[in-house]
Amino acid sequence: EGGDFRICDGQSSNCNLGGCYKQEIYKKYAVEKGEGIMRIAVTYENGQIFQHFGHTEYFKVYDAEDGKVVSSEVVSTEGNGHGALAGILRAMNVDVLICGGIGGGARNALAAEGVELYGGVSGSADAAVEKLLAGKLDFDPEAKCSGHEGHEHGHTCGSHSCGR
Repeated sequence: EGGDFRICDGQSSNCNLGGCYKQEIYKKYAVEKGEGIMRIAVTYENGQIFQHFGHTEYFKVYDAEDGKVVSSEVVSTEGNGHGALAGILRAMNVDVLICGGIGGGARNALAAEGVELYGGVSGSADAAVEKLLAGKLDFDPEAKCSGHEGHEHGHTCGSHSCGR
């Protein structure tokens, strides 16, 4: 019902839609980072760490070398949610994510993509990256999105309006 479909990873050269957001990200970040570059993404809103990974509208992406930030830019998620965000981070060749709350499914997706997670962080995005690079970032390895509590007990996201 509805025919055949596939989920596009943004890398296909025979995509009929062309110019999709994932393809643009893959093209922009396809260049190797180079040895010694660490790419750090932070859930971002108005200079601060956005506190719900699955609802973030922006990442601030930093490239660091020798313990110092060498470049940064704010990247839109184009309204993608929970599941797609790990793919966006993979497309950008991100090594590390700093965020506030995050659900278990997103944690698993990030782990599958090899993205190191620093959750439960709040405050200034720039300051958090500087602390990470200095080895002094305070984070909670067990940080969870409070809206996802109870999923394992049969509840669904519908009870807290995450969109599904």
